[in-house]
Amino acid sequence: MSSGLQRRRVTSSNNSSSSIAPGSISTSGPSSLSPGPGSPEPSNYLSESYASENGHRIAFDPRDLQDGDERSKQPRLTLMEEILLMGLKDKQGYLSFWNDNISYALRGCIVLELAFRGRISMQRDPSRRRMPLCDRLIEVIDDRLTGEVLLDEALKLMKSSEKMSVAAWIDLMSGETWNLMKIGYQLKQVRERLAKGLVDKGILRTEKRNFLLFDMATHPVSDTGAKDEIRRRVINILTTKTVVLNSSPLVPEDVPFLYLRTVAMVCAAYAANVLENPLSSLSHDGRDRAFARVDELLGDYSQWPFASKPGGSGTVGINLAQEISDELSANKDKELQIEVVAAALSVFTRLDSIL
Repeated sequence: MSSGLQRRRVTSSNNSSSSIAPGSISTSGPSSLSPGPGSPEPSNYLSESYASENGHRIAFDPRDLQDGDERSKQPRLTLMEEILLMGLKDKQGYLSFWNDNISYALRGCIVLELAFRGRISMQRDPSRRRMPLCDRLIEVIDDRLTGEVLLDEALKLMKSSEKMSVAAWIDLMSGETWNLMKIGYQLKQVRERLAKGLVDKGILRTEKRNFLLFDMATHPVSDTGAKDEIRRRVINILTTKTVVLNSSPLVPEDVPFLYLRTVAMVCAAYAANVLENPLSSLSHDGRDRAFARVDELLGDYSQWPFASKPGGSGTVGINLAQEISDELSANKDKELQIEVVAAALSVFTRLDSIL
């Protein structure tokens, strides 16, 4: 038997199997494991098992349950998927051929998502405040996989690399570098991989379309409810006097930083030049006011500490600053992670689509 299987086995005394009731759980640590001759010493590993109704012992890794509990608190869609979905034409299933900003913005969303999930943060160095926000170094604080392929690929790159700034990482993952030694940091086929992930989640479907000289895979929307939900959140945060974000099948009730995450989503959509699509139902004047509002949000939340203060004046989203302040107060130990969010938004302010 291989050493890997030996590590997962739960050992017990000769009469233990008869003394464990069905459904009860037993725990075994590394001290109870006895490696055979030539087997490597067992690592610091904890396994558990429970007895099923037929008396069989079923082993499991408790870390799987911990990861599952964390993932249940995350939105069904990542920020990258929401931005891509906003940019896709519903029936045609492809992005505008003239959109040059979405690829860069999607890489920024990867950094945002990793920060919201608690995987990366600013390096804890008081001297960092001397540097511009987007040039401060970030580090990996939790290298557990997220279950999202693109996030995990970026996380592994950050873990194995030297510490670099938010702006540098977004540039490198976008292929924006003249350094041939770092060209391998570019994430390839991000849009296509995100689209296939949305197909797996049942929101898009795959079709073949002919474009004169070549065939291309397209991804029309099959679940319009998901896109409608994103559209409602965008309109809610940009046009209503009092912003109320309710839970939905896409967004569980206990999602961390729900209001700040939604602000980051609309700012990323603005930078990716796809915000006009969810605002198409508004009047011309309504769209102008919505764009002015997101420009204001981007200016407020691309600074650290955030410039927006609770109780500020205005006729749209008068409670938004207070809601975000409450989220920060409830997570004071995560300020370095949220500083990464502000840094990524500050990178968006330099894009041509906004300037």
